[in-house]
Amino acid sequence: MFEKVAYREGSDGVLALAVPPRLTLEELPLPAAPLLLVLEAVEKPGNLGAILRTADAAQATAVIVCDPRTDLFNPNAIRSSIGCSFTVPTIATTRDELLGWCRRHGIRTYAAALTERAVAYTTCDFRGPTALVMGTEADGLTPALLQACDQTIIIPMRGAIDSLNVSTATAILTFEAVRQREA
Repeated sequence: MFEKVAYREGSDGVLALAVPPRLTLEELPLPAAPLLLVLEAVEKPGNLGAILRTADAAQATAVIVCDPRTDLFNPNAIRSSIGCSFTVPTIATTRDELLGWCRRHGIRTYAAALTERAVAYTTCDFRGPTALVMGTEADGLTPALLQACDQTIIIPMRGAIDSLNVSTATAILTFEAVRQREA
């Protein structure tokens, strides 16, 4: 029976059952200039975990997942986050709830996407209330979220490919925001 409920082999005979923390946007304490990492429809728990590690390292205010396609506390997300699933406030919400909440709190939204109106991320000012909005690797952001964001940004690519892994792109944008805030 234990082997059927244990997530992986070699668990040393220890199994825990816990109720994951559930936080809402309205419960999130906001500093004067929050730095939020927003993921739309994240589907790969490993990417979520890696982004949580970035959020922890950068001391981002929170990771917000709009319309998630994976459980925020999936064992793979927890494992790849090396425990940051419990150090970073993480919220699941809908796109519309997020956009309304950002507007009410004066949070500027920056959508990472390869579009005609996109500007290089290094030309943006991330020192104020900021939400960095990332889409899935396969599909990017939905047109509705992309259109609703205040600015579209890109990471200029110099090689043959036109995109990065979403966790890598999130780390680049996040640490540019940190650099600006510390300057």
